Amino acid sequence: MADEHEHHHRQDPTFYRSPRDAAAAPPEKLAYVAAFSRPANAPDAMAVVDVDPQSPRYSSVVGFTELPNLGDELHHFGWNACSSALCPGGGHDHGDRRYLIVPGIRSSRLYVLDTKETPEAPKIVKVLGPEELGKRAGYSRPHTVHCGPGGLFISCLGGDGEEGPGGVALLDHNSFDVIGPWEADRGDQYFAYDVWWHINHDVAITSEWGTPSMIENGIVPELLLGRKYGHRLHFWDMKTRTNVQTIDLGDEHQMVLELRPAHNPDKKYGFVGVVVSVEDLSASVWLWHEQDDRWVATKVISIPAEPAPAESLPPLLQGFGAVPPLVTDIALSVDDRSLYVSCWGTGELRQYDVTDPLHPIHTGSVRMGGIVGRVPHPARPDQPLLGGPQMVEVSRDSKRVYFTNSLYGAWDDQFYPEGVGAWMTKLDVGEGGGITVDERFFLEGDAFRGRRPHQIRLQGGDASSDSYCFPP
Repeated sequence: MADEHEHHHRQDPTFYRSPRDAAAAPPEKLAYVAAFSRPANAPDAMAVVDVDPQSPRYSSVVGFTELPNLGDELHHFGWNACSSALCPGGGHDHGDRRYLIVPGIRSSRLYVLDTKETPEAPKIVKVLGPEELGKRAGYSRPHTVHCGPGGLFISCLGGDGEEGPGGVALLDHNSFDVIGPWEADRGDQYFAYDVWWHINHDVAITSEWGTPSMIENGIVPELLLGRKYGHRLHFWDMKTRTNVQTIDLGDEHQMVLELRPAHNPDKKYGFVGVVVSVEDLSASVWLWHEQDDRWVATKVISIPAEPAPAESLPPLLQGFGAVPPLVTDIALSVDDRSLYVSCWGTGELRQYDVTDPLHPIHTGSVRMGGIVGRVPHPARPDQPLLGGPQMVEVSRDSKRVYFTNSLYGAWDDQFYPEGVGAWMTKLDVGEGGGITVDERFFLEGDAFRGRRPHQIRLQGGDASSDSYCFPP
């Protein structure tokens, strides 16, 4: 039976034993983009974008699967199975990379979309209502989906009928039924956000944002200035599902969000972005790594706020006279050489060389949108853009970077009260570093049929979708 399963997975070209294998595979031709309706007057949808430069439909939406409900606000979706299925001893019964597991962060619903027969028109094959997460796992507000060892990991911001604690729900790889909460002993962990791991070392990491009432109607200034949002990292033993160490980055560092571990499974380090410091409105990126058999976190990137006249700022920021960078997403290339940092407030996407992870080197920058700058896309030089680089995704070969401009409905409205619009673009990565805008690739406005684009997943996997069990 094991041989049969291994043979089956050898036939799936999108499962990779190592980062090197992933990079060498054929490039993506489609991108799946979660698009949500604000203010929920139409169903959310999964948009399918043609990203093949040789295609006559390049840079256009070629498929659009509307969901059956209102008010989901689609968020960070993922695949049912990925390269972690090839880990020794991990079992090989996860099926092919076929289904997208799509969470609604406001509704607590989970959708399962089948991409196999019609990749450009995913079909809804299962819907899990909010009661499924609640009664079986004790959680609500699903945020992020990762295919992993033993099941599908879904981080959730809230408890069932309660503010918290948030945590991780485990779903069956095949039936997609909720198995239960992943944690056996959470210690004092209460806030949740992302979950990732060092799969060969049985170490999981979780980060912190806030509970549903702290985020879903917008940022709460009193809570932010009172340093009440999440500011810690938690490290877990994956075998015992126990919280074994917590690192506090300092309560001035508010909202510790995206986790990006090294893709090389021999390496035990990773990066995490912090949205804002309440001391100076700067944003930062931290490196977690081992030191003397304990986990430590070191600030390796700091990005300052940019002064701006009060009349150019939204009411939330006028008293500060500056635009915070607001690092809301980061992405690590599959070769572990480049880190991309979204500065949603200032409208900048930064590239860093992180071959020495403790000493990143700033190697590239693209400005687009921004609270004050409103920098246009080169394809539309006379059209100021609102919103800024937000969800970022990198191709497996590390040559292409895609990003969209919407963060989260209520937060969009606070920081961009005139609206954020809806747009998606792509950058090309230079051989020796640096990034340039692909002027042929710009989707905007009606392309997303009145929805705002958010999370991107690339056909065949991308830089934040897979874990590898064999080194390059």
